[in-house]
Amino acid sequence: MTSSKNKRMIRILTHIVLVIFTLISKNKRLFIRVLTHLVLVIFTLIAIYPVLQVVTISLRPSDKLLSTSLEIIPQNATLKSYVSLFIDQPFLLWVRNSALISLTVTLTGVVLASMSGYAFSRFNFIGKKIGLLSLLVTQMFPATMLLLPLYLMLIYLGLINSYLGIIITYSATALPFCIWTMKGYYDTIPISLEEAARIDGCNQFQAFYKVILPLASPALVITGLFSFMSAWSEYIVAAQILQDTQLWTLPLGLKSFEANMSTEWGLYGAASLIVMVPVVLLFMILSKWLVSGLTLGSVKG
Repeated sequence: MTSSKNKRMIRILTHIVLVIFTLISKNKRLFIRVLTHLVLVIFTLIAIYPVLQVVTISLRPSDKLLSTSLEIIPQNATLKSYVSLFIDQPFLLWVRNSALISLTVTLTGVVLASMSGYAFSRFNFIGKKIGLLSLLVTQMFPATMLLLPLYLMLIYLGLINSYLGIIITYSATALPFCIWTMKGYYDTIPISLEEAARIDGCNQFQAFYKVILPLASPALVITGLFSFMSAWSEYIVAAQILQDTQLWTLPLGLKSFEANMSTEWGLYGAASLIVMVPVVLLFMILSKWLVSGLTLGSVKG
C-alpha cells in the first residue's frame, strides 16, 4: 500500500516537472508568469497557515493546543468555545470597552494630527523645528520606556483605572507618528490649490477643510488605522492602567484565559479570531483610499 502511494507521488511529480520544462521550451513569458503566481501562492499559504491553526484550535472539543491530526476542521468539531465566549464570559463587555477606547483614540488622532500637521507644513513659527524634532525623538524609544513617566503623570492627575487615562496614554503615543505622516502628506499638496480657494472667497479654515482635507484622505485613512490598531491590540499599557475588571479591554480579557496550571485554548482561539475581524474589515473598506491618487481630478487644464 505504501509503495503504491510512493509510486503515485513520483508519477505526479514527474508530470509536474515535464509540464514545467514544456512551458520553458515553448513560452518563457508564460513560464515566468506561472512561476510568479506559484511563489505568491506559497507565501500566501505560509501567511494563512497560523490563522488556520487558530481556527482548528477554536473548533476542537477539548482545550488542546497541539494535535497529531493535520485536519483544518478537526473531528467532532464544535462551536462550544464560541458559545461559551458570549454566554459564560464577559466578552461583549471587553468588546464595548475596546471599541469605545479605540474609536475615541482614532477620532482624537485624526482631528489633532490633521490640524497640527497642517500647521507644521504651512506656517513658520518659533519652535517649529524643535517641535518636529521632539516628535521624531519620541519615536526612537519604545512605548514601554515611556510607561513609567506616563504612569506617574496619571497618578498625579488621578486618572489611573479610568477610560480617560488610557485614552490620553494611547493618543500621546500615537500622535507623533500621525503628525509626521500628515505633515509629510500636506507638503506634497500644491499651495496653489489653497490660493485658488482664497481667491474664490474661502478663508484659511475653509480652504483647509474644503480643499486640503479631501485631497489628504489617504493620509487621514493611514492616521486613523494606525490610531485604531495601536489602541485595539495594546496590552502592556492597559495592564498597568486598567485594574478594574469592568474596564478591561480585549487583550486583557484574552490574557485572563491563561492560568498557571492550564490555559483555555478553545476560548483563546475563538476570541482571537473575533478580535481580528474589525481590523480586517477596516482594511477592506478603506483600501481604496490607501491606494488612491493624491490630486486626482483636482486640477483641470
